[in-house]
Formats: sequence, structure tokens, C-alpha cells
Amino acid sequence: MRPDTETPLPESPARRSAAPLAHAVFDVAAAVAGLPETSDTMVADHRFTEDAAASARVFRVYRPTPPHTHASCDEYLYVLSGRCRMRFGDDAPVEVGAGKLVVFKRGVVHSVPEILEEPVVFLSVDTPRREPRDIRFVTEGTGTPDSFMRQEP
Repeated sequence: MRPDTETPLPESPARRSAAPLAHAVFDVAAAVAGLPETSDTMVADHRFTEDAAASARVFRVYRPTPPHTHASCDEYLYVLSGRCRMRFGDDAPVEVGAGKLVVFKRGVVHSVPEILEEPVVFLSVDTPRREPRDIRFVTEGTGTPDSFMRQEP
């Protein structure tokens, strides 16, 4: 094989094996390109890893998200593209955009009240692993796990 030839990488080794990964290389740009242009959910994500200690994924935000929490993990979000306002608890919204790292602990109320520039895409590392349905909306009737996130293969 020529050095300048890339070998296609499996889309998600974590989905094929229940064993923790010893190592892996993921094509983040390809995963982002594979996210749909539109979604009937607030967010769509593509998971890279599913280890008990942490999960890694990319996700796109399609519409503002109401205040919510996650019970199982802390989140480390790196903004890959777009700009939005995020709100944490009762603090004033803050603008985040490409190149910013957002960190918050489990149980912290957070939301995306406004999308300023699309597409808003985050690279997320969740510690420990974030269960896909782990979302608790602050106000009843503002969302469900099914209306919140669509998972891409």
C-alpha cells in the first residue's frame, strides 16, 4: 500500500464489540459529514465509543434545546462548527463557537436557547459513558428521549 493511500476505517468499532477498545482511530470529519442535514429530533449523534468509562461521539444540534440534565455523566463538548448560545442553570446565556471547549458536570441544568450559525456540531466525551436515553427535561412536556436525540449508525 502506498503511504498516501488511506485505508477505510470501520464506522464504529465500539458497536461491533462489547469489549473495551484497546485503541482506535476515527474519522471525525466523515462522521460529521454523515449526520443528516435535517432531523425531526433536536439533536442527531454518531457514537464512536461505548466503553463503561467513557463514550465519545459527535452530534449536531438542529433546534434550540430546552433546559435538561443528564444523570449518568459529565460532558466535555468541543465545538467543531457553528455558533450557539448555551445556558447553565440560572446563569446568563453564553455564546460558544468553533474552537471552544464546554465542560459541565452531571446534574447541571443546561440548554441551547438559540442557534446563531449552523451547523452547530460538537465533539463530545462523556465520563462515564452516557446512556443515549439519559436526559431529564426540567419542564414536563418540553421533550422526551425520543424527541431529543436521533442516533446515526
